[in-house]
Amino acid sequence: MIRYKITVEYDGRTFCGWQVQKNTTSVQGVLEQAASTLNGRDTRVFGSGRTDAGVHADGQVAHVDIRDEIKKHQIADALNHHLRPHPVVVLAAEPVKDNFEARFHARKRLYRYVIINRRARLTTKVGLAWQFPELLNSGLMEQASKYLLGNHDFTTFRDTECQAKSPIRTLDTLKINQNDDQIIIRCSAQSFLHKQVRSIVGSLVEIGRKHRPVEWLKEILDARDRKRCGPVAPPDGLYLERVDY
Repeated sequence: MIRYKITVEYDGRTFCGWQVQKNTTSVQGVLEQAASTLNGRDTRVFGSGRTDAGVHADGQVAHVDIRDEIKKHQIADALNHHLRPHPVVVLAAEPVKDNFEARFHARKRLYRYVIINRRARLTTKVGLAWQFPELLNSGLMEQASKYLLGNHDFTTFRDTECQAKSPIRTLDTLKINQNDDQIIIRCSAQSFLHKQVRSIVGSLVEIGRKHRPVEWLKEILDARDRKRCGPVAPPDGLYLERVDY
């Protein structure tokens, strides 16, 4: 068996999320079905981290062990053949050392959140972005975002069912860019808490719509109280863009 690092793209709309769950379809599950068919035996696929139901990925990373007889340059195509018709594709597959771990060896994860700021309903981007009808001031959102950079206790932005041992995380980047009616929020860290990104985005939107002042973000961060968080943004606009090693 040879261990492969695979880069995976998927549309999260039809999945319960990344992780295998009983009686429903997951990204991990369909990848394991494809790998098991390829190997002729039950095969596990281990991701760099979980994504929730409805969350997408441009560059999720996983590792999987594939039998030696299959040529290296054929791995991605072979997996993609068995992944049809699911909206999941393997973009790249490269052999790595036997001790490579997609989750524990990751150094940085980059997420992107897409907001379409307009009154008209979405058509081509339904389920692929958050359509927000009220005018947002992305400049105020950018100002507020600076309070979250660095090492903090992110309890306020942590889902109550989060299983992480500690709420302490270091947010390396948090950038907000607007192009016409599209607002893109990008953030990176070594690891994130459950629903941390969506919680941050939802609170930033409260500032962007001028329901809260810029300083409010620091107040709720310092409060370390989940009840102080703004509404959690929907999964539609969230993408795992890249994982660095």
